[in-house]
Amino acid sequence: MWIADQWKDYEVLDTSSGEKLERWGDYILIRPDPQVIWSTPHDHKGWKKKNGHYHRSAKGGGEWEFFNLPNEWSINYHDLTFNLKPFSFKHTGLFPEQATNWDWFSGLIKGAGRPIKVLNLFAYTGGATLSAAAAGASVTHVDASKGMVGWAKENALSSGLGDAPIRWLVDDCTKFVEREIRRGNKYDGIIMDPPSYGRGPKGEIWKIEESIWPFVQLTSQLLSDDPLFFLINSYTTGLQPAVLSYMMNTAIVPKHGGQVEAAEIGLPVSSNGLVLPCGASGRWSRK
Repeated sequence: MWIADQWKDYEVLDTSSGEKLERWGDYILIRPDPQVIWSTPHDHKGWKKKNGHYHRSAKGGGEWEFFNLPNEWSINYHDLTFNLKPFSFKHTGLFPEQATNWDWFSGLIKGAGRPIKVLNLFAYTGGATLSAAAAGASVTHVDASKGMVGWAKENALSSGLGDAPIRWLVDDCTKFVEREIRRGNKYDGIIMDPPSYGRGPKGEIWKIEESIWPFVQLTSQLLSDDPLFFLINSYTTGLQPAVLSYMMNTAIVPKHGGQVEAAEIGLPVSSNGLVLPCGASGRWSRK
């Protein structure tokens, strides 16, 4: 398992009964987590000092309950600053477990010794984009949500990366990749974090079980002649690390060589030393 254990402003304090107790900077949140199927005593004091609690509804969805929580606040990861706000379906605008991947590809970019072009697809609020840009890459950031791209730009400004070579695009990822292939554009690093289900800006339907394999095949055509890395993230239960590994070994290795690794990613739980699983990632690199 790859563990995001370098955070100072974020930690999972405790887990119990389908929920995780988290510290986001100065504020404590309780959010549901489907991986937490165990129950332990709520001995940690944070359970009683929460600033926000997302209550899941038996009918689907849910709603927030707040206790002296600001509408927005920020946390840092190394030199990056992320603006947070609780919004629909329990999210805050950041997936802290992805920091283990940010550190991985940032090291590759810094060690490349040459200009690196990175494509970030389904790029959300820009955690990976900012990490790649801070490491020295020029980045193309693509997401179908105008609001998320705007949020990512705010994070870039807060991180001192307002003038970094980042191209911000609101677009359907599949159609964008198809156009880039026709244009002959290439990238040294590709990151994708596809949703389980989604709609593009013009109503395009994305179902990951049907769409991910042809999309990986398609996107691999954008790799440069000397590519550096390819990263796939998955929060979909059916896409286990082995599945990510098989796809990348089939779509990338025959042409570019290199090696594939795949594993669960997770966050340490400070109260008991356990690691909370948070999805899976597949990584291809030259070495």
